[in-house]
Amino acid sequence: MAPTVAAEKITYGDLYSRWEQGNWRATEIDFSVDREQWHRDLDEIQRRSALWTYSMFFHGEDSVTDNLSPFIDAAPREEHKYFLATQQADEARHAVLFARFMDEVVGAGSDTATALARTDTHLTWGFRHVFARLDTIASELRRDRSLPKLAQAITLYHLVVEATLAQPGQHFIEESLRQRGLLPGLREGIAHVSRDEQRHIAFGVKMLSELVREDPGCVTAIGDLLRELLPYTTSVFVPPGLDERYVTSFGFTLEQVHTRGAESLDGRLRAAGIDPTTLRVGLPFDLPPEERARRGLTLVRAGYLGERLDGVTPDAEATALLFDGLRRTVDATQAPGATVQWDFTDAEPWHLRLDGEAASVGPGRLEHPDLVLRCRFEDWLDIVAGRVDPWRALLRGRIRPRGKLRMLVRAPKLFA
Repeated sequence: MAPTVAAEKITYGDLYSRWEQGNWRATEIDFSVDREQWHRDLDEIQRRSALWTYSMFFHGEDSVTDNLSPFIDAAPREEHKYFLATQQADEARHAVLFARFMDEVVGAGSDTATALARTDTHLTWGFRHVFARLDTIASELRRDRSLPKLAQAITLYHLVVEATLAQPGQHFIEESLRQRGLLPGLREGIAHVSRDEQRHIAFGVKMLSELVREDPGCVTAIGDLLRELLPYTTSVFVPPGLDERYVTSFGFTLEQVHTRGAESLDGRLRAAGIDPTTLRVGLPFDLPPEERARRGLTLVRAGYLGERLDGVTPDAEATALLFDGLRRTVDATQAPGATVQWDFTDAEPWHLRLDGEAASVGPGRLEHPDLVLRCRFEDWLDIVAGRVDPWRALLRGRIRPRGKLRMLVRAPKLFA
């Protein structure tokens, strides 16, 4: 797979040069006005919103700083290693910026460990899962330095954490604070952070373009990772109790944040030479970013994705979107012509048809399905949302499959 024009225009020498030219000092940002405005000009919901948002950035910067060393070790070229070393310095500087803000403005603690501990409660369920995966992929990279594993790591770090999650958040923080004339010190710092992240993301795009050109297996590995992360990334920016004032109080909506993230992921994959419509990850890359954002938020608001809620009531639109996402992930070539029935004990049944290389889904029962999955609807939601391991659900009888032997054997590959 040939690199795109966008990736070809980037050089490692230029990226390193931009790092030298763009150096800034987190210790010299003046937070005195921020401290006054925090208590005087922000109302209660805005302070809660800001603390929620900035806590995730603080913990995220700390995590990526800690996890970057294996990336440097696994990088195949010296130019990669040199740039990644500058990135680790950047991430540490970002963490220092937020640590200072938490101390001098919020009063969360005068040392980093204390501030991290006191802001931990603000981290969302999706955030914890995404960054737990960053921890594990860094460990995997220490043992496995293959190109597909490195491609997964770069995708998670540069395209998911930085391009899909962090960069849209930075944009809306900057814009909302600028429009209101608030927190000038943080605003200055975030502007520096945003420029650093743009450089990091450009590096990730270029490196991925090289990896997929050298080993086409990298594309499959990237798809596997994105499919695994989808339930968690959709749930990162979900306010406590789904109170959307955490977002609207600063003048923007969840739809805008999610749309920006959807645009960013799509654009960066294409810039790296990867056609996202070929990846079986459950995301409808054939639809506009606004629609992808709407679909994800529909599932979150219905309680289908995100942290588990007891007593979720089936919602017709959300259920249709859930099964459409499943249709997009199945490998129909594993069992051409087969049919699968979901026999829910507490909701309307649904089914899947595998026609050649395509798949279709719909409500209702089939007469003679090749595979029947009997379970509670909420138990199936737990599996799809990544709240329960599928094998553990099987062992505990939360999902009970029956059908033809060949389908029982092929099911794990069918539902990758």
